[in-house]
Amino acid sequence: MGDLFNASARGISYNLYAGTLDELSLESKTVINTINQYSYCVAKEDSEFRNALEGSDVLLPDGEGVVIAERILTGRKINKISGADLHLHILTNLNNKKGRCFYLGSCDETLQKIKDRIGQEFPNIEVGYYAPPFKKVFSDQDNQQMIAAINAFHPDALFIGLTAPKQEKWSQQFKSQIDAKVICAIGAVFDFYSETVKRPSELLIRYKLEWFGRFMSNPRKMWRRYFYYGPVYIYYILRQKLTFH
Repeated sequence: MGDLFNASARGISYNLYAGTLDELSLESKTVINTINQYSYCVAKEDSEFRNALEGSDVLLPDGEGVVIAERILTGRKINKISGADLHLHILTNLNNKKGRCFYLGSCDETLQKIKDRIGQEFPNIEVGYYAPPFKKVFSDQDNQQMIAAINAFHPDALFIGLTAPKQEKWSQQFKSQIDAKVICAIGAVFDFYSETVKRPSELLIRYKLEWFGRFMSNPRKMWRRYFYYGPVYIYYILRQKLTFH
């Protein structure tokens, strides 16, 4: 299995997105995913997840660890683009053209909060949503009901919040059946935007410590992501650096 960081001389096939949000095309069918150090490590262990990330039309660097690794391995300077930033960018675009967006995931209470907030901040957008059942694995009937709900609404943008890697796998499996121009897996953004969970402060984000704020808000859930997979990620990057140099 190769690595997700691109270096054509090494035969690695996929680039991280290096442009700005304004340069993204939102007018043709585009699957947008994000990657951070945690999802990078999980993709090493889960080939289906890795295939979903490789199948992205756009793969955003949503983590300072990814940005630093790209600089170390390829010499390329890129900027972190979070799922939250992507979400607001798309909403702004849709508001300007009186577009439609659809949210798949979470629960009805959270989804209604999202819809209410969009109604206040982006009044030109029509919002639809569907809360699928809480299951580890969706049945064929579940999947078809989700697809039918999306397609009945005909959204310009579909936001999926089923948590990684489930959301990326679902998007990859069913993207050809989905009637939406832009498909984005943005996970925790559902909770942040609905304010069900508070996003770390702007100060922490500015000083590249958003990960620490997320850990402190839920250490029981987040410790493994940062303090197990963090060192594992560093090992992978250093090993790749030494292998190719």
